[in-house]
Amino acid sequence: MVKKANNFKKDKYEERLLNEINSLLRTSTNDGRLARVSITKVELSPDYGYATVSWDTYDAGTRGDAKTAIEASAGRIRSELAKVLEVRHVPSLTFVYDNQFEEEKKIMDLINKEQDPE
Repeated sequence: MVKKANNFKKDKYEERLLNEINSLLRTSTNDGRLARVSITKVELSPDYGYATVSWDTYDAGTRGDAKTAIEASAGRIRSELAKVLEVRHVPSLTFVYDNQFEEEKKIMDLINKEQDPE
């Protein structure tokens, strides 16, 4: 039962981090390369010391610029999170590109091609 409560707490903290990082990207950054970036998932390590932050961009053509900008902003984002979250320790952030939507599109294209042969 305790394990389940810990998972709930962890899930809630991951959700809060996701929402706060998305909010910070919209309000606290002046970098135009981050304007179309969205955080899709946050996964915390068991000790809450590290967070893997998955992101995607609405414009695949700007992915390289967005990656550079988000990596350059990681320290500032963590610093801003410390102010907003009011916790003793903010996890170290690692940003990774989330290609989930591209993979889904490839699968759907294959399904559609299979259903509608020419």
